[in-house]
Amino acid sequence: MLFNSISFGIFLIIVFLLYYFIPHKYRWGFLLSASYVFYVNLHLWYGILLFLTTLLTYTLALSLEKAQTAGQKKKALLLGVLPLVLILVFFKTANPVIQHLNNMISEGRLSLQPLTMTILLPAGISFYFFQSMGYLIDVYRGKIEAEKHFGYYALFVSFFPQLLSGPIGRADSLLPQYRKKRSFSYDNVTYGLKLMAWGYFKKLVIADTFAITVNKLFNNVHSYVGLAFIIATVMFAIEIYCDFSGYSDIAIGCARLFGIRLMTNFKSPYFSFSIKEFWSRWHISLSTWFRDYVYIPLGGNRVPKWRHLLNLLLTFLVSGFWHGASLTYVLWGGIHGLLQIVETLLYPKNKPHKKHFWQLPLTFILLCFTWIFFRANSIDDALWVISRLFWDASRPINYLKTAVICLDMSYVQLVAMWLPVLLLGIYDYLSLKYDVIREFSKLKFFIRWPAYVLLLIAIILFSPKGIATEFIYFQF
Repeated sequence: MLFNSISFGIFLIIVFLLYYFIPHKYRWGFLLSASYVFYVNLHLWYGILLFLTTLLTYTLALSLEKAQTAGQKKKALLLGVLPLVLILVFFKTANPVIQHLNNMISEGRLSLQPLTMTILLPAGISFYFFQSMGYLIDVYRGKIEAEKHFGYYALFVSFFPQLLSGPIGRADSLLPQYRKKRSFSYDNVTYGLKLMAWGYFKKLVIADTFAITVNKLFNNVHSYVGLAFIIATVMFAIEIYCDFSGYSDIAIGCARLFGIRLMTNFKSPYFSFSIKEFWSRWHISLSTWFRDYVYIPLGGNRVPKWRHLLNLLLTFLVSGFWHGASLTYVLWGGIHGLLQIVETLLYPKNKPHKKHFWQLPLTFILLCFTWIFFRANSIDDALWVISRLFWDASRPINYLKTAVICLDMSYVQLVAMWLPVLLLGIYDYLSLKYDVIREFSKLKFFIRWPAYVLLLIAIILFSPKGIATEFIYFQF
């Protein structure tokens, strides 16, 4: 059940209306049941895996708390974390391994029949696995107590707004919220609906529109050259941001309807002055997860300089692998790790540096360069794109004309596509200092409501008709 489907709209309305009619003591059970209905709608065995993961980590967290020795605690932690890691590694590597074997078979290096199987990655598995592992590690560290109520813990793992693509929640923030008695809040509901509408605008009007051009070029790179690749790369940078942050906005807004506050997952990331700042603003729930459960346990920056730099690189390599076992993702993560190392050497922590305006476009250019590896279907495709970015650039008129031909659109169409991005840029810039939705809600009626109506019209008119396109991060 996708957020951008009619079935989800019907599902959400029913769950929302029933939630506030049910007595508080039964609400956790109702939300838990609704979450499993939402997930099992995708595939029955997804729900079974979700339940088994919940049961395993719930039981082992209780064992962690009862353990008398450090050895017993470590054993309980490994029994919980190791199976989840191995399952993730299996799902991340299975298809690349099958593809590699098939390539060897087609080249005659293996005398076997081609493998036709495809291993489907269960939707949301990376997110709820990481959420469950974070919970176990927090119990192990004594940061939180193990949850005794199985139902509340199961809801923490499976809460449907965040189940498929996060934000990755923390138990110390979410578990108390599920217990808290709350009544209907007009402010929560209207704020949540406005945030959801903004998320749908980003996904349907911008991301899905840009995806058409991006997919055309990156799925057939050898047919294109020059400026078209630069435009498509920038479009992908906007697409993946609007697609993923749009999902997060919908998830956070949806949770707000029930009085649950999920953590902010994006904070105007393309207004960053460095790669390090970018990662403090992009997919915050994942970047802080890697910081707390990978980078710091490796020693963080409390070790010799060479170890600190190695820790940065290893953390980002793991982050790349989390997205997939393809070399494109691993290389993407490695480049980000190297850029972090360069910034650490240039700007030591004990020597604060002043931000300069030129750092803003430079950071965006570097980010776009890394996105080429993330989006390309192979390393060869990525290198082809990079090697032909400036093909015929010495003749500016031809450079531009070739791009228009490759993109197969007029100058007017090309400019019109970027108008919604201008609105996005204004919103993100203002959100650096203000809660835009909160502040906009304070404006006069005759200003607010025309804007709301125009936003809805844009979503209806410019989004793909009758097609519920998947969100990019569902594949991770």
